[in-house]
Amino acid sequence: MAKSHYQFKKRQKELEKKKKKEEKRQRKQEKKSGETNDTENAPEPSTPDG
Repeated sequence: MAKSHYQFKKRQKELEKKKKKEEKRQRKQEKKSGETNDTENAPEPSTPDG
C-alpha cells in the first residue's frame, strides 16, 4: 500500500495560507499608505552613478 503524503500536503497548504495572508496584509498596507500620503510611495527617477 502506498504511503500518503499527508505531511507534504499539509505543509503546502500552510505555505499557501501564509502566502495569501501576506499578500492580503501588503494590499491593506498599500491601501492605507496610499490614502494617507500618495507622494510617499511614488517611484523616484533612478539616476545611474557614474
